[in-house]
Amino acid sequence: MRASKSTPPRNGEDSNRPILITGGAGFIGSNLADRLASEGHRVRIYDALSRAGTETNLAWLQANHGDRIDFIHADIRDEAALDRAAADVQAVFHLAAQVAVTTSMVDPRADFAINIAATLSLLETLRTRGDGTPLIFASTNQVYGDLADLDFALEGDAYAPTDANIRAHGIGETRPLDFHTPYGCSKGAADQYVLDYARSFGVPTAVLRMSCIYGRRQMGTEDQGWVAHFLIRALEGKPVTLYGDGCQVRDILDVSDAVDAYVQAWRRIDQVQGRAFNLGGGPANAVSLRQLLAHIGDLTARDVDVRFADWRAGDQRYFVADTRAAEAALGLARKVDWREGVAELARWLANERRLNLPIGRASVAA
Repeated sequence: MRASKSTPPRNGEDSNRPILITGGAGFIGSNLADRLASEGHRVRIYDALSRAGTETNLAWLQANHGDRIDFIHADIRDEAALDRAAADVQAVFHLAAQVAVTTSMVDPRADFAINIAATLSLLETLRTRGDGTPLIFASTNQVYGDLADLDFALEGDAYAPTDANIRAHGIGETRPLDFHTPYGCSKGAADQYVLDYARSFGVPTAVLRMSCIYGRRQMGTEDQGWVAHFLIRALEGKPVTLYGDGCQVRDILDVSDAVDAYVQAWRRIDQVQGRAFNLGGGPANAVSLRQLLAHIGDLTARDVDVRFADWRAGDQRYFVADTRAAEAALGLARKVDWREGVAELARWLANERRLNLPIGRASVAA
């Protein structure tokens, strides 16, 4: 949607003051920027363009929204640039991060500087301003650790919890934090800083602890964005490597639903400040890696070449978010069914890569 056809901002929102999205040219950031710009907001994208696909996403945003998109090409570790970028904004969505467990194991110092130090710098900028500018932070389910103390049973090609409440609803926000790997430590510490700045200094903040998000504009790799990565490999006829046995279960959430949650957290910040919410597809959208690959095989009408390797550090055999708190507090609607969403992503990826492949329709369970 082009800027000229956008919906005007809501009452109480300021179309003259930009909204800052760190990591705004990334997968979730570009989808969020598109939503906000389509509603008539000026959006300031702060991004180092270090990940594959970010330049394409930025060009897409600029082509669709023109001067509503203000781009700052800078590293999140540049304190002076970050301070200037946040100087006049009406809200901050902090999505920029080092996002891979594997990378954090190779370079923990960079992981710390990007995920903790930069977040603290941004929080300090808002605290010093003292004008109530809200910050919504992208956290992760990795703050709960590997969940090794829970019991799981292998049911077919998927792990299932033996605890009846977790089986019915998923992992809730009352689950104790348990940081594993440098990535888990850095994102977990940043998560806690964001919450404490609401408690200690009155900065209106909220945290969304994301499970697995997928959808359009996701340029997945083996280390991050695995749903798109599986699809890309399958569409190109290349093998997919599963680390572990492939029976790991995740609740996957379409990016349009994730964007809804971020926007609602901002719009309801007076009610939800200082709170953390688990954000994922919930039990209805829980799927094992093997089950997803089987679905991809159905969509592409050909078997996926699957190979196996050892388990990776910090991997969870099962994570499904209990989304009831987020749904109630943020007023979230029914989620896109994972079968429909994955089929739509497959079609988008095939089109982006100019692959003339027929993609089947999803069969959605009742």
